[in-house]
Amino acid sequence: MKYVVILVDGMADYPCPELGGLTPLAYARTPHMDDLAARGTVGLVQTVPEGLPPGSDVANLAVLGYNPQECYTGRAPLEAASMGVELGPEDVAFRCNLVTLSEDEPYAAKVMVDYSAGEISSADARELIAAVQERLGSEEISFYPGVSYRHLMVWRGGPAGTILTPPHDITGQVVGGYLPQGEGAQFLIELMEESARFLPEYPVNRQRKAKGQNPANSVWFWGQGRRPRLTLFKEKFGLAGSVIAAVDLIRGIGVLAGMRVPVVPGATGNIHTNYRGKAQAALEELKTGQDFVFVHIEAADEAGHQGDLQAKVRAIEEIDAKVVGEVLAGLKEGFPAWRVLVLPDHPTPVSVRTHTAEPVPFVIADSRTRNRGVSAKIFTEAVAESAGLLFADGWELLPYFLRVR
Repeated sequence: MKYVVILVDGMADYPCPELGGLTPLAYARTPHMDDLAARGTVGLVQTVPEGLPPGSDVANLAVLGYNPQECYTGRAPLEAASMGVELGPEDVAFRCNLVTLSEDEPYAAKVMVDYSAGEISSADARELIAAVQERLGSEEISFYPGVSYRHLMVWRGGPAGTILTPPHDITGQVVGGYLPQGEGAQFLIELMEESARFLPEYPVNRQRKAKGQNPANSVWFWGQGRRPRLTLFKEKFGLAGSVIAAVDLIRGIGVLAGMRVPVVPGATGNIHTNYRGKAQAALEELKTGQDFVFVHIEAADEAGHQGDLQAKVRAIEEIDAKVVGEVLAGLKEGFPAWRVLVLPDHPTPVSVRTHTAEPVPFVIADSRTRNRGVSAKIFTEAVAESAGLLFADGWELLPYFLRVR
């Protein structure tokens, strides 16, 4: 038996008046997900435990069968693992976004214009993070470049309990009420303020402004934590696993779980990504002997954060055609026995432009044609809710998926 999980980040949503009261998933043309629902099992899963933030870090750990209440320490240390940044026992990793703030003064009066600095390219961002390291780095503080706007800062011996706010939660808002608070806060604020003094005049940002693009004119810290410990996936489930993802967060979970994490050329972490390349990479992992593949696609989540309804619908349709469809075709052609699970990790409603913690829909189907449980003709949030099947502890869904007969 070969197992594939296709995780469509942030796909779940609320009914939208612009779509006639449908969600983007219900409105989108998704024949492959619908086919799975028609002959498989649908239901809901609560991926975010009560008391934890509804982030992709928490939710994806749960989908991969890990209890976040036992192993979650923060987002940034997971990304550090993907980037090859070794954390000592007292080191604290922070996510370091390159963001676009308004030109208001003082710093606390600025508005969060764009949490992604116009989805800045990794090449442009690398130059800016190098400048940040040169100006702000020290024996205690180091900056590391990541993908697009997503980067890393490590504070050796730093505090892990500072109160920080994800920048995608405050788009369009004045940042003064969301600056760091608690232990180490003043030092972090000083780093952010200093970055806002020199980054706007850096050549990359002058070029971006000349092209009408948002400049990356400040760093923003959040998602901090110390290195977590995960039981190896193979020890936990007895399967050789791989993770296919563009973003360091998901790749880092795979690294810490001892899974293979191949690089997919053209995988970006946004809507302009190599969808088919991810599907082909998943099938190749199975062909070379892996038992389990986790495929993560970020595009719908990014569209939700940007409040772009049409982009979210388009992303869901492209994922259905180019990932779900391609994977299913490859499984049917190349493997006698297989099982597929498709789901989001959390909702990212376009109306609120951030993550929420409601249960999300899932569908399970396999190479057998007979129905094994609660099925439906289409795959939507409402249909999954009406099925009456709920996994209240999200980490219990994967063992069910792997062992169901």
